[in-house]
Amino acid sequence: MRFFTAHDLSRLNTLGLPCVAERFAVADSNDSLAALLSEARDEAVTVLGGGSNLILPPRLGGLVIQPAMAERHFELLANDGVRVRAGAGVNWHELVMETARQGLWGIENLALIPGHCGAAPIQNIGAYGVELAAVLECVELLDICSGQRSFLGADDCEFAYRDSIFKGALNGSVVITAITLRLSRRPQPQLGYGDLASRLGDSPTALEVAEAVCAVRQEKLPDPKQLANAGSFFKNPLVSADQAARLMAEYPDIPHYLQADGRSKLAAGWMIDQCGLKGWKEGHFGVHDRQALVLVHHGGGSAEELLAFSDKVAAEVDRRFGVSLEREPRMASA
Repeated sequence: MRFFTAHDLSRLNTLGLPCVAERFAVADSNDSLAALLSEARDEAVTVLGGGSNLILPPRLGGLVIQPAMAERHFELLANDGVRVRAGAGVNWHELVMETARQGLWGIENLALIPGHCGAAPIQNIGAYGVELAAVLECVELLDICSGQRSFLGADDCEFAYRDSIFKGALNGSVVITAITLRLSRRPQPQLGYGDLASRLGDSPTALEVAEAVCAVRQEKLPDPKQLANAGSFFKNPLVSADQAARLMAEYPDIPHYLQADGRSKLAAGWMIDQCGLKGWKEGHFGVHDRQALVLVHHGGGSAEELLAFSDKVAAEVDRRFGVSLEREPRMASA
């Protein structure tokens, strides 16, 4: 086991926030992870994946572990199904493109989402009308305290919109070491969200869909390697049918998506834009000039400044629309 002390994490989070880990180590297997957890039994432990949906404080005490299990396994099933197992350290986008090139359907709409596979179930990643929950079969876990390995089926993950049991009851108590997906060789394109359908022919391949999603995202979203950001900073809020009706009466053009439970999901980016905040900058942070849902870091800022900036954005939306915005990136504990 190799430990790094006073390790700089500024390049290990897509927001580019300055952060120093008291101790840092990489786990490239379940055995090495278990050994690290055993050695750090009396320390605080923080798990850091691709750092794409995380707000880091200036300092993280204890041990920061980055899971780097990179195995992939494909298993053919009956009825054109394919079971795909990926280690927690596998790059999510690379897995999407690999499966799409093989003609497998199920996660092509989730192309170009940054981060690692181990973090995907935590917030139930989703884009363009598809969520991970629809294809996840199970999650492999390692208990931080006991070192015990276990499996958790999708039905037990308590998935909701950008939420899961890993943000709730299991937060901070387990490490995700691998995920298993159930994909299909049968074409089943999901093209009803945004302008995906207009970019594709009548019978697109999974790869063509993935490439179209990449094109849309690249047109609208900044590359974290060029301009630090965490993707969508706010969740699209869910409101009651009555509140949705009142808002639609006052703002007929407000984008809204009816949910199965009768509530409506509103477009947070549209509301931020209507508040005149697209392109707004204050201090070291700003609202992206092409996608108002994305907050960007121009360098030199801190987590405290970012949170204060985001609070101002949310307060303006609340003042105008009476809708509360919830932050999507998680805050790592100091």
